[in-house]
Amino acid sequence: MRLTFLILIFLTCASLFAQTAANVQHGYCYVNGGKIYYEVAGQGHVLVLIHGGQLDRRMWDEQFQFFSQKYRVIRYDVRGFGNSPAATKPFSQHEDLAALLKCVKADKAYIAGLSLGGRIAIDFALAHPEMVDALIPIAPGLSGFSFGNDPSELAILKAAQAGDFQKATDLWLQSGYMAPAMKNPQIAPKIRQLALDNAHANLDNFLFDKDVFSSAIERLSEIKIPTLIVVGSADVQAIHEITGLLHARIAHAQEAVIQGAGHMINMERPQEFNSVVLEFLEKQPVVKMERR
Repeated sequence: MRLTFLILIFLTCASLFAQTAANVQHGYCYVNGGKIYYEVAGQGHVLVLIHGGQLDRRMWDEQFQFFSQKYRVIRYDVRGFGNSPAATKPFSQHEDLAALLKCVKADKAYIAGLSLGGRIAIDFALAHPEMVDALIPIAPGLSGFSFGNDPSELAILKAAQAGDFQKATDLWLQSGYMAPAMKNPQIAPKIRQLALDNAHANLDNFLFDKDVFSSAIERLSEIKIPTLIVVGSADVQAIHEITGLLHARIAHAQEAVIQGAGHMINMERPQEFNSVVLEFLEKQPVVKMERR
């Protein structure tokens, strides 16, 4: 009897997964002299998920499935990561996002991003406030913020330049950003594979990215969009400094601190993360569905 019940549960989950996979749209958008790989699932108001550095869209696997039950979820690979080729001429990451949304016929969206993705989300909200209904910076970077000199970053770059992507990955995963997540045996193998797959991004010419000269830190008070800041209690000091600045300078911004989580909040504490974000989104005014 128990075996039969377990088999039924397995078949139900497999069926739901198959339905979700079958409903995923994917492809490339040609933007600003390059191309961006994206995936879309679900219906409703658009929710964009932007990944962190040395990772790609797959870090959102659980959220992509969860939120697509209520929203039209878009996840994509930033240039040089995942399936998106690196830039060959100057470009802007937040303008890539604007072009991507136009490509998939989305006029407005909820924008969520972790780390590098958080920096892009903030820059995008400042450049295109008319396209953002809510902003969710998650353990975010921030253009114009000085992280200081980190010797491990130079070691990672040297390893990548030598073609030793395994060493570059190991060094990155030992950093304060990634160490808390790597203590979890359930997610550590996936994070390691994602980081290894994207270790080559350390060699991309960052001077092509015009956003490195942006300074959102000086313009945070201009953000009038409903904002939810999410941070893990065990994240590094620099990230807590950034979230403190966001909370202090963005009017009426809410902050959610997830206890015990490090930098990879959505993977380390998926249920708590999903619950916090969903509660915030459900409080936003109902809007018309975008053009499809």
